[in-house]
Amino acid sequence: MSLEGKKAPDFNLEGSDGACHSLKEYAGKTVVLYFYPKDSTPGCTKEACGFRDDYTKLANRGIVLLGVSKDSIASHGKFIAAQGLPFVLLSDPDTTMMQAYEAFGEKVMYGKKSTGTIRSTVVIGPDGVVRKHWAKVAKAEQHPAEVLAFIEQDRTLSLS
Repeated sequence: MSLEGKKAPDFNLEGSDGACHSLKEYAGKTVVLYFYPKDSTPGCTKEACGFRDDYTKLANRGIVLLGVSKDSIASHGKFIAAQGLPFVLLSDPDTTMMQAYEAFGEKVMYGKKSTGTIRSTVVIGPDGVVRKHWAKVAKAEQHPAEVLAFIEQDRTLSLS
């Protein structure tokens, strides 16, 4: 089910920067939330590095980028240091936020059903409404470029 056109659920999570983050603090800004299964795994590393490589382009447009997984802040710190990530990673150990964003639940991996984090992304406009929802990201390494292309084509999402 798509979240597009709906008010984005608020959240209050600890970030890798030591601060508590909520959607309310980003009111008036475009926010990209990307949900990923696990720090330092091959697909998640490729995706994070893609966002890292596009970070300046996003930041120059006033876009807030946040990664979310159920990993601990300590794990996030190691991942950020190892990959040189310039953005905050949020820790959602009880998956409350991920469930609200439909990023946690039943999925099929290698033909088997399991419950876990669903790699997905939402772009939340300055008005707090979800503008784009990738409910299932298939190719982690190509996804950051898709997100950037979407933002570049929608002038209402950026400052420039």
